[in-house]
Amino acid sequence: MPDVLIADDHPLFRDALRRAVMTALPDAQTHCADSVHTLLGLIDQFPEADLLLLDLHMLGLTGWEVLAEMAASGHSIPVIFITGDGDPALFEKAMSIGAAALLHKPFSEQQLLEAIAAVME
Repeated sequence: MPDVLIADDHPLFRDALRRAVMTALPDAQTHCADSVHTLLGLIDQFPEADLLLLDLHMLGLTGWEVLAEMAASGHSIPVIFITGDGDPALFEKAMSIGAAALLHKPFSEQQLLEAIAAVME
């Protein structure tokens, strides 16, 4: 049973991500965080999680800093960054620091499902 961490500070978007994960991975256990502090606790609680959907611009640490913190702590959870920032350079930066994927808002549920499937393979 896969464990999927979801971190976004917007409750409606976080819930939509959770529903999409349940569509893509019906047997998944989802664990949601509304803050970086909560997310870091979830990472410690589920260090072998199968996937992290992470809002790139949450309050507190940025997604970049969260990924660096995870690496420093020895966690290697695959990360799909989610961002409303349309800067094309973000994709290259995300991939260079180890993200599995980057999705720009607005994206379709199908795009999210495809990204989840690709990472989980």
